[in-house]
Parts: sequence; C-alpha cells; structure tokens
Amino acid sequence: MFLRTENFRDFLQFYPVVSAIIAFQVIIWLVVGIVPGLGEWIYSMGVGSNFLISQGEYWRLVTPIFLHAGFGHILFNSFSLILFAPALEQMLGKVKFLIVYFTAGIAANILTYVVESNPLYTHVGASGAIFGLFGLYLFMVFFEKRLIDPQNARLILIISVIGLVMTFFRANINVAGHLFGFIAGFALGPVILRNAQPFSPWKNRRKVRDDDIGFDPNRWNKKRYRYKPYLKPVLFGILIALVLLGFISTLF
Repeated sequence: MFLRTENFRDFLQFYPVVSAIIAFQVIIWLVVGIVPGLGEWIYSMGVGSNFLISQGEYWRLVTPIFLHAGFGHILFNSFSLILFAPALEQMLGKVKFLIVYFTAGIAANILTYVVESNPLYTHVGASGAIFGLFGLYLFMVFFEKRLIDPQNARLILIISVIGLVMTFFRANINVAGHLFGFIAGFALGPVILRNAQPFSPWKNRRKVRDDDIGFDPNRWNKKRYRYKPYLKPVLFGILIALVLLGFISTLF
C-alpha cells in the first residue's frame, strides 16, 4: 500500500493527480528559488499573511499550499505525497482525492488565520493538506478497518504519532495548520470514504500482450526465496527510517 514499486512512467500513469501536485509544487519552488523578480513576486503574492488576509486578500488561504520554504521543506512534503497519497488516489478516485487534499489544506489555513493572534504571522507549505491525508487514514484505522490491513494501520499510527509530536518540538512550524489539517482529514472520513474500495496493486497491473510468452503455472514454485518471510519487515523498517529522515531534514 505504501511501498512504491512502480517505475517513473507507471507512477505518472497510475497516479496522475498526485504526480501533477508534486510536479506543480516543485516547479513553483524552483521558480521562486532561481528566477529573480518573478520568483519573488510569486512568493510575495502567495504567502499566507494574516495581515493581508484581513485586508481582503483571501486567495492567500489557498496559495500557501503550493509554496515551500527551503529544500528540506519541499523534500519532505513531496516525499510524503509519493509514499502516502497514491493509495488514496486509487481508493477515492481523482475528484474525491482532490476534495480531501484541498479541503484539509484550506481548512488548515483558515483556522491558522482564526487562531493565530499575531497579525504579522506568515506561513507556507502543503503540510496542512498532507496531515489531512494522515487524518483520513487514521479514520480508516479506527472506523473503516476493511480499507486498511493491520500492518499498514500500525504504520499509519506510528507516522501520525511521530508527526504530531514533532509538530510541537520543531521550530518555525505552523502548529495550528498541522493540527487543523489533521482534524479536517479525519472529519471528512464518514463522507468521503463512503463506497471507497481497498487499495489493490492488481488494479495497476498492465495487461499482458497477446504476443507475450504463455503463462507457466509452475514458475512461482521455481522461486522459493529463504529470505521472503523477512522481506516485508525489512521494507517497512526502511520506510519508517526514510520518513524519520524526512522529518529530520526539515530541521536544516
């Protein structure tokens, strides 16, 4: 579910919405960082600013989702989307996935504006939207167990706890955005998961061509690897380590 085995071309084909979101935010980050004038204008017009929102610039409740501050920030958010968003795009469909992602992100920005008393407070990042995905997964863990197996449920619990705890211990973090994004994703669960189907890697299998070699019913019996029972625990350990590395990278 969270172990990405697709090659680059297949990832683009199977998860076009996730791919488009990642590509767009990376392009914006590159333009902001390397194109003088235009990059500064995009950042100044898109950053979430409590004072400017109070002056009627309400688009700033949306645009911060696409902006990032520094390499670690864009790396962690893109990495999180690559790992955790594809399963939801398949399970929910393109439209519902977009609804969850942007509803959580916008809700996080709105409530940040409401609860943050400093009028000069500014923020950027897709973390509120991404925490919304974690919130939706957590709803599955507790109330829609048919959609997620126990092993992946444990992983989601671990990642959610780590993410929420580190929200309070890292500097320069939009705590309200993380929390309200998470809550928004969880709150969408009863509606958005209605009629959702469990993730299935088989849906992404390419059709076998007519000129392919015939199926050998004994071919799986010829591949009995002794290390197979240890493969999943090792891969999940690597996955957790990479997520932790992503969190740590945002400190620098």
